[in-house]
Amino acid sequence: MGEVEKAMNPAIHFVLIHGISSGSWCWYKIKCLMEKSGLKVTCIDLKSAGIDPSDANSILSFDDYNKPLLDFMSSLPHHEQVVLVGHSAGGLSVTQVTHKFPKKIRLAVYVAATMIKLGFLTDEDTRDDCALASMLMRPGPLMALTGAKFKDMEDEGAESVARVYIKTMYDNVVKAEQQDAMIKRWPPAEVFVLETDHSPFFSSPFLLFGFLLKAATSIGHSSN
Repeated sequence: MGEVEKAMNPAIHFVLIHGISSGSWCWYKIKCLMEKSGLKVTCIDLKSAGIDPSDANSILSFDDYNKPLLDFMSSLPHHEQVVLVGHSAGGLSVTQVTHKFPKKIRLAVYVAATMIKLGFLTDEDTRDDCALASMLMRPGPLMALTGAKFKDMEDEGAESVARVYIKTMYDNVVKAEQQDAMIKRWPPAEVFVLETDHSPFFSSPFLLFGFLLKAATSIGHSSN
């Protein structure tokens, strides 16, 4: 049985989250590949991103910025689980959701993304500021993103969510060594490596699609 057949039995729902200053449109190649393979996929525009009309300067909290994803997760039936995929600063959105809705998540996948253990930050976590700052070079809700350190957030259940990191070797936004530092400090269940730039959904969509399927059908399946 191939990876697509495994992914469809039972059906897997992929939820794709963009990075800062981007939008759900960035996933269009991956979305097409998934839909043509019969998979279920949802792409979310966060506040002030994509077609969302909000002014980035009006988004002052991370909860507000991430509200479209939080609302979507709240609307899911209690028995449904999704595979969350976050790119770049979208990793912050994924991590927040693993804290709030751990039972609704089959797998969390970070694609060249910020993977910080929110809620349990130490002084060493400030070393990731360079990785986060490198994602904030273009207009976006800066106050919302820099405030995404939820010190009061409960962690119960979040650690039960399996995580996968997809590393991009030739990334000039989140450098390979920055990705390695995050992986070392909060080790995921598996690390896949793409020899691509920061945006593999553009430069290598077929390989990224294959890794997402493999992760969902192996790590995601075994975590249930």
